[in-house]
Parts: sequence; C-alpha cells; structure tokens
Amino acid sequence: MDVDTRLLRSFVAVAEEGTLTRAAGRLYVSQPALTKQIRQLEEQLGVRLFTRSRAGMALTEAGRVLAERVPGVLAGWEQAVRETKGAASRAARVLRVGFLASAANEATPGIVAAFAERRPGWRAEMRQASWSNPSAGLADGDVDVALLRLPFPGQDALRVEVLLTEPRWVALASAHPLADRDEIPFRELWDEPFVAAPAETGWWRDHWLATDEREGNPVRVGAVTDQPDDWLTAIANGYGIALAPASAARFYARPGITYRPVAGVGPTRVGVAWAPADDGNPVVQDFVRCCLAGSG
Repeated sequence: MDVDTRLLRSFVAVAEEGTLTRAAGRLYVSQPALTKQIRQLEEQLGVRLFTRSRAGMALTEAGRVLAERVPGVLAGWEQAVRETKGAASRAARVLRVGFLASAANEATPGIVAAFAERRPGWRAEMRQASWSNPSAGLADGDVDVALLRLPFPGQDALRVEVLLTEPRWVALASAHPLADRDEIPFRELWDEPFVAAPAETGWWRDHWLATDEREGNPVRVGAVTDQPDDWLTAIANGYGIALAPASAARFYARPGITYRPVAGVGPTRVGVAWAPADDGNPVVQDFVRCCLAGSG
C-alpha cells in the first residue's frame, strides 16, 4: 500500500494537537482540507484513527499504534530526502540559499562574494520563497541554508543566528490621511484594514498583523497576498495598510506608497537558519560565518 507522506504528517499533527483547529494552524492548511486528508488516510488504511467529539480528536486504539510508528517513518524519509538533495548540490558545488523578500538586504552581495572567496569553485544559488513558505524551503530540505524574518513557524526545530534587528514601519497609500505624519502610534492603526499573508501561515501572519500588540482589538483584513508585487499593489490601491520592515522603504519604494515609522510595536529581526544535521557541514558553516561577518 502506498501512502502519501503528507497524509501521515497531517495525522501526526492532529494526534499531537488533539484538535483539527490547532493542527490546521500548525500545518498552515485550512481545517476542511485537513479533515479531508484524515478521512482519506482512514479510507486507505480501512480503519478509524480518531474518535471525533466537541472536545476534539481522540486516538482510537488503531490510531495509537500508528501514532507510535509514524514519527520515526517520517523522520527517516525526511532525512533521506535531505541527504539525497544535499548530495546532488554538493556534486554540483552549489549551496542552495533560500530567502524571503526583504530578508536578503544590502549586505547579501557582500556575503555571497565572501562565500565565493572562502569556497573557490562553489556558488551560492539564491532562491526566493513566497510568504506562505516562511522557512524558505529549509524545513522541507529544498535549501541548505536560509535568510529569514524571525520569528517563523518551525523555528525551534532549526538552528538560527540573528543577523540584525530593525523597526517595523507601516506601508500605506500615499493618499491615506495618515501618510503625512512623521510617526504614527500603532493604536491609531488598529481599526484600519490590513493587507495580510495567507491564513495558513498561522503565527507568521499574526506577527505581521501584530495581533499580540493590539490589546485584544480584532484585526480587519482588507486583502490577502503572498508575493511582494501583489502586496504593493493592494496597498497602493487602498485595500489596506501593512506593517513592514523599515528597510522596505528602500527595497520596495514605489509611487503611490508611503512608509512611516510606527510607535508602540516591536521590531523585526533577520536571521540565518540551517538544519541541525548541518552543524558539521563545513560549506553551510562557512556561509553562516560569512553572514555573521557581513552583518557586523
């Protein structure tokens, strides 16, 4: 019997979280999609894995047996995939570097140049990811190292070194009534519609909506985007405002959009991240050293 590993990951998440709602947030999928995946797995196996109730999802006896075995199966498969992809990149002398928009900054060309000098014959291949992939492919083994905005989902399972900290500003249409202010208190933005990342990104989205810094005031979402160009267009069209790194004013300057400092909201950080399995990988560690040197 062939089983999609995606279904097994969904099963593990539900088994560990105990509810579809929490598991869906952890996996960055919708609850209906997760429900469908669990039912599909039960149909393939021909057994009932959960007892459903208002209290949540309780494992059946068959479900408990599967829950004991699946994490090891997944860990072995993920390690095999990571090693296979890593072997291919090493053979080509390519270091796969994932990054999110604005996490790669003015220092990045210098970091790449320093890495090339440290590792003659190697090339750092930069791969931009969408906001719906906050680890930029690192969690899936699609890249060897990543430049990311912190915090991001799954961060605790990876190695992370902080490279820089910068304020969060607000991006808003230039015609917005607040656009001529020198600084805007965050509480004056609470009732504004925001341009948000997809709901499946969970607390990554929450961080950029500053949900923990609203004193319980709900968020109004005016538009949902997953790419910088769409994000800029939504803001320029007046569909909503958005928190952004202060450096976005340099990287994403655009007619019709104004960036202003915000008081009363915490900063954002950029970090370099890699998998614990690469603690002893000299090529990955050389890139990390270049990042740390370049950020100073």
